[in-house]
Amino acid sequence: MKFPIIELVDRFCIAQLKHEKTGENSEEIVFYKEQLSYYAIAIVSAELSELINIHKNIWELESQLRLGKEHQLSMEEVGRRAIEIRNWNNKRVALKNCMAEKLGCAVREIKRDHASQ
Repeated sequence: MKFPIIELVDRFCIAQLKHEKTGENSEEIVFYKEQLSYYAIAIVSAELSELINIHKNIWELESQLRLGKEHQLSMEEVGRRAIEIRNWNNKRVALKNCMAEKLGCAVREIKRDHASQ
């Protein structure tokens, strides 16, 4: 089975972050690395590094929300984070599609009436 690159790189980056934070999910990392071996991933190594950075930024913005501590934040701060997360996600979508294009993968993430356009 071969994952579309746009999904594979996203899942791989998230798994990498989980592994950095917890030291767990080694099997998941091995699985995604095996899947990545089907692609000429070196062509998009800079983009992959950038995607990991994007996911790190989103992870940090969502950290208190994931822990159920949003009540410790002002509504203004929650709104600010939501907009910043949206902006990072827009960059994430564009970057994944760029990687798909460079690797000749036809599957793209398409958004209609969306800020990422």
